[in-house]
Amino acid sequence: MKPLVFANFLAPNMTPVYAGVAERVGQALEVPVQLIEGSRFEQLRDGSVGVAFLCGLPYVRLCAQRPGMLQPLAAPILDEARYQDRPVYFSDVIVASDSPFRSFDDLRGHSWAYNEAGSYSGCLLVRHHLLQMGETESFFRRVTFTGRHQESIRKVVDSAVDAAAIDSHVLGVERLRNPRLASQVRVIASFGPSTIPLVVATAGIPATVQARIGAALCELGGDPESRSLLANGLIRRFTPIEDRAYDDIRQKVAAMDQRRAPSSSAGTR
Repeated sequence: MKPLVFANFLAPNMTPVYAGVAERVGQALEVPVQLIEGSRFEQLRDGSVGVAFLCGLPYVRLCAQRPGMLQPLAAPILDEARYQDRPVYFSDVIVASDSPFRSFDDLRGHSWAYNEAGSYSGCLLVRHHLLQMGETESFFRRVTFTGRHQESIRKVVDSAVDAAAIDSHVLGVERLRNPRLASQVRVIASFGPSTIPLVVATAGIPATVQARIGAALCELGGDPESRSLLANGLIRRFTPIEDRAYDDIRQKVAAMDQRRAPSSSAGTR
């Protein structure tokens, strides 16, 4: 039987947890499964991936490009009080613990690290905050791209950059696995809450199978073994999620797109 291919397009620190999640779903459906690291979104278009753990920003952009290509199945609820038992997360602005910075405004004229341009929590949400402030990226003295949240954290700890915005789920898991990190960085601002990255099925998965996958995800946490698996990723459980839950992200994307769009009067005399 051909394996059901899962792909992780999120931070690699969650790969072991998602591998366990995929395995449990496969057991529930009685099908072989495989988890790979997502490397390009074409894998979602061409059907080589059936189920994906995906950031909300590429999700809304891919849905706009090709309606019906992705079906939202479920989203995690994180196991901390700040999430209020809702499928949300934050973008936490971190600095080194011994730095003088106490607020986002203090970062004017200092260095900043984005993880990647396609990240919602690590990039677009920061740019949207600058837009609300009436600022551009010239607010920072220097901007670099690190490639991933964990590398942004490392650069802040090593004082290679002054600050970065980190997916609060990623940051929480890093703190869980490296308790020293709590004494090495401070959170000076948080943007959000925003709807959390989700699990999607691609168009090649029949609707009946999509429903079974979603149900299997939402049943996780009902037994000690799966609770332990999810706890390793600070997940309390998965909950069903609808496309409209990501309208908060769509609104911020629209605001940024409007900023980049040329004026309607441009080129006229």
